Amino acid sequence: MSDLELSSSPDFSPPSIPAFDDDAADAARQRQAELTKPPGSLGRLEDLAVAIAGLTGDPRPTLADPTVVVAAADHGVVDRGVSAYPQAVTRAMVRNFAAGGAAVSAIDEVVGADTLVVDAGVDGPPVEVDECDGDDTVPVVDERIGSGTDDLSNGPAMSRNDAIASLEAGVRTARTRLSDAGIVALGEMGIGNTTVAAALTAALAGADPDRVTGRGTGVDEETRAHKVAVVERALSRNGLDGGDDGDGVGAGGDGDDADEPTDAVEVLRRVGGYEIGLLAGVALGCAADRTPVVVDGVVSGAAALVADAVAGDVRPYLLPSHVGSEPGHAVQLDALDLDPLFDHDFRLGEGSGAALALATYRAACRTHDRMATFTEAGIER
Repeated sequence: MSDLELSSSPDFSPPSIPAFDDDAADAARQRQAELTKPPGSLGRLEDLAVAIAGLTGDPRPTLADPTVVVAAADHGVVDRGVSAYPQAVTRAMVRNFAAGGAAVSAIDEVVGADTLVVDAGVDGPPVEVDECDGDDTVPVVDERIGSGTDDLSNGPAMSRNDAIASLEAGVRTARTRLSDAGIVALGEMGIGNTTVAAALTAALAGADPDRVTGRGTGVDEETRAHKVAVVERALSRNGLDGGDDGDGVGAGGDGDDADEPTDAVEVLRRVGGYEIGLLAGVALGCAADRTPVVVDGVVSGAAALVADAVAGDVRPYLLPSHVGSEPGHAVQLDALDLDPLFDHDFRLGEGSGAALALATYRAACRTHDRMATFTEAGIER
């Protein structure tokens, strides 16, 4: 995936992920040829239906009970002035998600998706439902790893145990709370997390920090340049800036961990976030259950990079949504071989683009399942 050589992670064992089911895909392909339409006339919808059949192992998948997972956490790097908003907005937005007042909440209503809100490490005490105002309040699931990460530009964002815990929390969420979902979309919230995503993308995709660091919450160009410098410092302090002292790729930085072996968990530990680790775990856990996962923007894209680096077998289960306006997102899509469905110039996050894409994936499967064949319709060809 990049020029960063990653060793194995013996202290984190991802769940076993089943291979693509060629027989189910072939059966779906054969059904497509028999449906009442000219061959190929539904274009990409036909390809999506066949691909999802192979992922789920069902020649006629339905993708019932779609769910958008919105994982939230805070980041110590926000103290570096990388965001236009204060850290307190993370907690306020979690309350907004729970009360159904966010953009992704509205989109979920339109596409018929449930919203699962997860506190992975918001600063302060756990977010309680009674903090949230709304007639249709959804619970906030407590999977807190800590009360926000440390400043990654000064050293590791978290301990290795916490990095592993975030991945395990995501797998646990997938295997328990998402076990009935036919398809899952990844969403997030965390002031400062586009800086974190840029650092992870630079490290895992082998990209220049300036290329993958965007305006995030809408900062000006001067602040974006400052963000780039913060990302560069984070990579250097954590031994992820591409230097090599002969003991292994990734060594050579000036941080305390510069000479340690580098694996995907270690990259997450050094420059990651709790919500990103949790979403990576969700992707792994869903894939283990043959549940497709829709990737949203640059932050959930960073989680997808982490999941792919931890267990490459997850990649077929990662489905694209949109191409976001954050520059790092295009780099992520390229690294993961994902071809986006649309470009609406989104940069909100929350899972908004992934939620919107759910309608396309469900339409692909519904037309594949519900359309009559020529024989059923009594039409001669």
